[in-house]
Amino acid sequence: MAPARRRGALALVLGLAACSRSTGTPAPAPPPADMRPLAGARDTAPAAALPDVPRVRGRLDLRVVYPPPDAIVRARDSSFLLGSVGTGDASLTINGHPVRVWPNGAWLAWIPLPPDSLMRFRIAARTATDSVVREYGVRRGGWRPPPAPGLWLDSTSLAPRGRVWWPADEYLTLSVRASEGAEVRVRLPDGTAVPLLPESHLEETPDAVRAFDQDTTRAPVTVRRDRYVGVLRGRAVGPNPGPVLPGPWTPPVAAGFLPDTALWPTVEAIRQGDTVRARWPLQLALLDSLPVVAELEDDTAGARTTDDIVVGRAVPGGTYHWFFPDGTRALVSGRMNGDLRLRLAPESEAWIAAATARPVPAATTVPAVVGSVRLTPFADRVRVRVPLSRRVPFRVTETERSLVLRLYGALGDVNWIQYGPSDTLVRRVAWAQDRGQEVTLTLDLASPVWGYRTWWDDEDLVLDVRRPPVRDAGSLDGYLIAVDPGHPPGGATGPTGLREAEANLAVGLELKRLLEEAGARVFITRTRDVPIELWPRVEMAERAGADLLVSIHNNALPDGVNPLTNNGASVYYNHPRSVPLARAVQRELVRRLGVRDLGIGRGDLALVRTTWMPSILTEGLYMIVPEHEAALRSARGQRLYAEAVVEGIRRFLRERTPES
Repeated sequence: MAPARRRGALALVLGLAACSRSTGTPAPAPPPADMRPLAGARDTAPAAALPDVPRVRGRLDLRVVYPPPDAIVRARDSSFLLGSVGTGDASLTINGHPVRVWPNGAWLAWIPLPPDSLMRFRIAARTATDSVVREYGVRRGGWRPPPAPGLWLDSTSLAPRGRVWWPADEYLTLSVRASEGAEVRVRLPDGTAVPLLPESHLEETPDAVRAFDQDTTRAPVTVRRDRYVGVLRGRAVGPNPGPVLPGPWTPPVAAGFLPDTALWPTVEAIRQGDTVRARWPLQLALLDSLPVVAELEDDTAGARTTDDIVVGRAVPGGTYHWFFPDGTRALVSGRMNGDLRLRLAPESEAWIAAATARPVPAATTVPAVVGSVRLTPFADRVRVRVPLSRRVPFRVTETERSLVLRLYGALGDVNWIQYGPSDTLVRRVAWAQDRGQEVTLTLDLASPVWGYRTWWDDEDLVLDVRRPPVRDAGSLDGYLIAVDPGHPPGGATGPTGLREAEANLAVGLELKRLLEEAGARVFITRTRDVPIELWPRVEMAERAGADLLVSIHNNALPDGVNPLTNNGASVYYNHPRSVPLARAVQRELVRRLGVRDLGIGRGDLALVRTTWMPSILTEGLYMIVPEHEAALRSARGQRLYAEAVVEGIRRFLRERTPES
């Protein structure tokens, strides 16, 4: 898993000899009694089960694996470095701080960062007969020196910036960071002043830190008052960016050319007679009163054919929430640079990449009409056909034993719901008109959701509901399991240079062997160290008709998160139907590998977003932790990992699928 980003801690934590063999974790001081976790809580590290790290003796060879010289580290005060010295007989210091060296020469350090945007590390390694000192430089992203005591204004914090198209009757929020206690305002080209008022807020914690640091007590508590916000409505600002259009359309302002500076708004901060100003690089146009309808078409993934989905987000650049098949149409309600906002219904909006849509001239914005619904049973699925007068955005939401189809911008005229021949999967279908222009169809199922798929067939929306496989309880006979050894491209690298793609492939091949010995059929996405992109892996598994998909990975951490105290096993899912599989595999990984239980998590990951079968992504060990990397190099460590996945799958299938 590629590293994300996270703030570090002020305290220095080093990988010294007191670290435990299984996790490299220093023994912490016990917390107060009322702050200790309950017995069996997931941050309790189990007894070690990984093979011993082999002892390596050789010549001194100092290497830094992470961060590489061209990296940009994004951490506030502390972060980690890792690499190898070639021999377990060496000692190591970084900027004078001692760092543990494992028996195979690997090292992992958690150290304070130099207070500069270009950080310098003095790394010294020694043996009884040799020594080497290396000056190592790394850039630091997002770091700024503390604000001077005088008046200041951070022009990089101006938001929004760039080209924006916005409804005339809707407020647009403006924000900037400046000195506390200043008077801040935006001066429009016609002289109008828009005041920005101070807004109190806590020190920001990156999302990656919230997601991956187990120490929740390290969240910031400092209150700042250096953010100023205001609103603008019904005003065009700056040079005209041109008409709003979907697609990869570029306004007529040439790159690098700045129109008359008198057309740009200005932000100014004033305090005790001093004033600082900055031009606000904002081109704000008001949306035309005539509606613009966009048709969605994902042509950004080349030859990918699986479902041809355009993803929608609740905020620009946010996590995936909607999945719109090609051909879906929606009203454009705004645009910020390369992100297009769609009006799904009067109270529902979604953001998509503007490049995944094209304008549809003279398209109607009249709500679509939903007609009578028909169900058709097949051997492996039940097909639900929903006729509409035009294609509208929609969302499918699943619970344990139901699917809810929400159609936006639609009115219901569902006079008939025809179930077809008697069937055991879909027990009941109900429809409702919600919030004026939203129609919901609820499918109650006789068994837990196994998978589903949607697409447009002319103006009909087709929803296929997959039947759970019917097999002998407790047996893997007949199941088709898709095994995906994650990466390349991408992936983490361990201290001694083991690439995650290599480790994943070794575990994946062992998993394939064990599953086949247990009677399962296995489809594996790769058997060689060759790059395969994400979507082809999903497509191959779906085309093979796999009953389950398991993607094998090994983890890394964001900058600024301590790997000595935050390593362990975790399993990720995306859809509720995959939770039982994730829990079963997670339980076995922790038991057999003897590492911390970091729990399961929902992740917006391509390999688990597939909707045709339960799917999980395992992060069994941490590539960047020396004993984990060493275990992944060994046949025993690979077998322990694979055995855990097999037993987790067996447990899930025993509890989840109906008997024949």
